[in-house]
Amino acid sequence: MLYFIFYRFSVNAKNGLVYMWISFEMVINIILTILYGYVYLSIFTAFFIGNIRRPVGFYIMYGLHIGFTVISTGVGFFVELHLFLSQLPFVVLTILAVVLLPLTIYSKNKRENLEGQLETANERIAELIVFEERQRIARDLHDTLGQKLSMIGLKSDLASRLIARDPEQALIEIKDIRQTASIALKEVRELVSDMRTTKFEDELMRVSQILKAAEMELVFEGDKDSLHVPPLVENVLSMCLKEAVTNIVKHSGATKCEIAFHQNFKEVHLVVRDNGQGISRKQALKSGNGLKGMHERLEFINGSFKIENENGTTLTISIPVTITHQKVKDNLKNL
Repeated sequence: MLYFIFYRFSVNAKNGLVYMWISFEMVINIILTILYGYVYLSIFTAFFIGNIRRPVGFYIMYGLHIGFTVISTGVGFFVELHLFLSQLPFVVLTILAVVLLPLTIYSKNKRENLEGQLETANERIAELIVFEERQRIARDLHDTLGQKLSMIGLKSDLASRLIARDPEQALIEIKDIRQTASIALKEVRELVSDMRTTKFEDELMRVSQILKAAEMELVFEGDKDSLHVPPLVENVLSMCLKEAVTNIVKHSGATKCEIAFHQNFKEVHLVVRDNGQGISRKQALKSGNGLKGMHERLEFINGSFKIENENGTTLTISIPVTITHQKVKDNLKNL
């Protein structure tokens, strides 16, 4: 009765008191084993020890219980040899239960706890994936539609100026506006259905068209055919180029845009420079979603960008080649 009273207290005990009640149970187990050969109550103690959640507390009480059970059983053989020999199989099974039962219960509880944490983590990951997908769609819509709508606006202004002095050229510009609108509609449909990989070479051609429509001089330096990066990195680089040129057309008031690209065994560098009024990095991040989205995209592949003001604005984008593949894999795995 005293053993079960202690057991009841240990069930309801909190913090460190549970170890005190388990210790009292061990003392009763030792006394009953040595005097009467009654080793079986140690199984109940072993069961309760298996439900201890703290690893340090579990292993301490587990080791002590095994030690006291084996020692008290050994002493019992010297005190009451005939009593222990008569129930030797049951004593051996009890000691095996004392050894195996706590480990089994502790491992089961730990596994269930990890499964619960995994389920919670999967739910959180699912929420983050939805949020990231919404952010991605918002960035892509901004980048895709922003450029096309800017081109439509520029060509519309150009067509309105050409109507009086060159109607044929104005008609050509209007046809280009219609074609650009059709392309924008197609890209939006593709964007909604799936993430579309944009080739850097194709994007370079598009930005040259929008700069021409804005009556800006374009100077390109570098070998675009030397780009060797994963499709995701190329897509991010293309989107960054698109956003940079769109900002130049919208905000810089420049007459010239220089684009320089080169790649070595360490990094990919893209430099976009204009001779406009200039803007700081802090102002750029506050001014709209464009450069903020660029920062988020580059951060995903461990890239970075910096803005310098000297006779205009210089945007320098850097992506480390040596860790790009592993970084992309790690980010996709976290997602």
